[in-house]
Amino acid sequence: MAVRIRLKKMGRRHRPFYRVSVMDSRSPRDGKSIEDIGHYDPMVRDKSARVKLDMERVEYWMSVGALPSDKVAVLIKKVKTNKFGEAAAPPPLTPPKEPPPEVPEETAAAESEETAEAAEAPAEAESEAAADEETPAAES
Repeated sequence: MAVRIRLKKMGRRHRPFYRVSVMDSRSPRDGKSIEDIGHYDPMVRDKSARVKLDMERVEYWMSVGALPSDKVAVLIKKVKTNKFGEAAAPPPLTPPKEPPPEVPEETAAAESEETAEAAEAPAEAESEAAADEETPAAES
């Protein structure tokens, strides 16, 4: 019988929770386990509190030939070396954006006149170009 140390999913949807279990390699993921030797909760903010393992039982099962899965091997290594890293801090709050400064009425009126004049010049050029195009077509 090939024995593996692997994760057994216990949580609900969008809230995972895993038990670290010693299981027969042929059994289903959430099937019957030989022994539960810890748990892993990835939703806990404090990374060092995410994993709880009974290291004596882990060492025993590995000594009799149980192989850890890839994820469990990483968890065992982190527990042994006590290197969990640090959780990322939440992004800082930013103050709301201020509205753009209001333009005095005199300046706003001058800008609107300039914009109107600029808009009229291309419109005149377009009407002249249209008139030129119509004239040769009528002659033929």
